Amino acid sequence: MAYESVDKLQNVLGEKVFQYTKDKKKAAGRALGTMVEIITYYLLKTWDFNNSTSIERRLFEYGNDDITHNVEYSLHPIIKEYEVTIDNDGNSITATKILKALEEKAEISKFNRKNNNLLDKHNILRNACTVGESKNSLLLTSFKTTRQNKHELLVFEQMQKPYVIFECKRVGIEEGIKKGPQTIEKAKQGAYVARTVSSLQKIRTDTGEKYGIIYRSDHKPYIKPYVELMEEIIYSDDTELLKKFILTVGVVSNHGNWFTEENHNKELKVLAQSYDRLIFLTDNGLAQFIDELILNPTQEYIKVQEAFKSSYTADRKRNVFTKVKMDFEADKVLLKYFSDKLNEIEGWFNIITPKGKKITELKNELIELRSKNWSEIL
Repeated sequence: MAYESVDKLQNVLGEKVFQYTKDKKKAAGRALGTMVEIITYYLLKTWDFNNSTSIERRLFEYGNDDITHNVEYSLHPIIKEYEVTIDNDGNSITATKILKALEEKAEISKFNRKNNNLLDKHNILRNACTVGESKNSLLLTSFKTTRQNKHELLVFEQMQKPYVIFECKRVGIEEGIKKGPQTIEKAKQGAYVARTVSSLQKIRTDTGEKYGIIYRSDHKPYIKPYVELMEEIIYSDDTELLKKFILTVGVVSNHGNWFTEENHNKELKVLAQSYDRLIFLTDNGLAQFIDELILNPTQEYIKVQEAFKSSYTADRKRNVFTKVKMDFEADKVLLKYFSDKLNEIEGWFNIITPKGKKITELKNELIELRSKNWSEIL
């Protein structure tokens, strides 16, 4: 790693970018959290899950519709996909324009139009842009190709109920603090969501072994060791098991060298026993991303650095470097970076739980879940 630790890297980022802030290291820490989210999102896109992905979607708790939770990323079954063409006239690409272009190809009256722009007048892209919503489905759009006179867009209808959720957690201690209640509370919040959105529930024996329990429509429980039952569901075609199952994935990264993938602190233990899959973004991976794209980019990647710096200056006008809104040119560069370095980037991640798994096995599980006949299951 080019830097001694992520903590040192955070200090460098604070000195070079956030020197104008009252607490430059804390500001850099928040930016690092955003980068973890962006890395996760562009990995999903590069794995070909663009059309399945929603951002900050509200989910009901399993068996309890009184409580909902927003999750960072969710993967949804695709009902239909369309391609439409929009004039490249330099104006914003609005939901109204996209729905009008879609009228000849689809029945859109069931959708309530959303006031989102896929691309605005400042050349800011909205990732996973929702243009319509109905009782049971979502209508999203993204770019397929861009030309001088025309834009070709993908429009895809997703089911409301996802089959996977991803949440990114970067918890740790602030400078000069040995222990902070905010860290364990963040972990507990993530753990609570992971435990409550899926029909597959966790129970423990008196010796500490983790079992899974899931109910069929006859209300009879089906119980097995947790990992065994989870993998049985993922590779099953049993409608009863799949109908309300959601695979929960947590992505964590280091903070101030407080824990490692081998040496777990309390926060990491809480997350590891709550998410179905807990992934560790290594220090080397995060440092490589920051070094190659933010601190010392080649000319090929300079647009990412420009987008980042314009979002974190003292006189910034808007943030164009988030999981939701991204500078249009920076988005192109990020997609190319992830595509060119995919094998290397997959090596940035280690699976904490279940032990012994690899990131490619998670990708295969996502592909398996996507391939299910969800129109029959749901």
